[in-house]
Amino acid sequence: MSVDPHFAAFSFVDRITVFERAQRARALFAVPAAIERFPSCLVAEAVGQLAAWVAMEAIAFRGRPVAALANETRFHGEVRPGDVLELAVEIEQCDDEAVAYAGSARVGGRLVIELVDCLGPMLPVADFDDPAALADRLALLRAKGAAPGRFGGVEPAQVEPIAGEPGAAWLQVPAAAPFFSDHFPRRAVFPATLMLDALITHALGVAPPGHVPAKLTHVKVRSFTEPGARLRIEATPAADDASRIALAVRGGERSVATARLQTRPETSSS
Repeated sequence: MSVDPHFAAFSFVDRITVFERAQRARALFAVPAAIERFPSCLVAEAVGQLAAWVAMEAIAFRGRPVAALANETRFHGEVRPGDVLELAVEIEQCDDEAVAYAGSARVGGRLVIELVDCLGPMLPVADFDDPAALADRLALLRAKGAAPGRFGGVEPAQVEPIAGEPGAAWLQVPAAAPFFSDHFPRRAVFPATLMLDALITHALGVAPPGHVPAKLTHVKVRSFTEPGARLRIEATPAADDASRIALAVRGGERSVATARLQTRPETSSS
């Protein structure tokens, strides 16, 4: 029997263990052992989703944060299939306009990611999902929790380097994928975290050999990306330090997103 992709194909909170209205929350998510990878950008997505649950409940599901802007995301370690994420968020401010928060994820007490100074603009919930279904889902997450193992993984977006333009490539967004039914049922939007995952992976090709992501800063997502879009992505190392890389995404003449990536040698401490 097939699994309903809503709350499965791109939902990363299994059970909320602490919930203080409009203030903070703690939750768990079991990364299915059968999937091939669970990149750091999806760990950040899980933290953001927990913050979204707190924010939506605080304003009675009138709005939801979409395309949150993270001033800094710090990568401390990898998450592997079979790991259990311990998610935490602290809400700094929340109203019908936006939610400001910070958050983190751990595995076995080991810090794997930090989100610092995040801002999520609120948009009408009903444009993206059924408010009643979301309220029911939150009640389930706060009670017995959802059955783990729902997430079936996602295929990495297709990236095609542009000949003669170092650091530039085309990113092809799939025209159809299960995660669109979860992100979101009433308006399909390509998740910014999947876009950033593809962009970071591409950027490592121009970083110094043996480097891994250390932190992502100044993330700004300026517009939604629809299924089937073809985006131009650019990774430009700083002239004086190749470990600092400017990232940009464009759809035609339109700026879609920008960010800055700092890398570090894989063997160094974070």
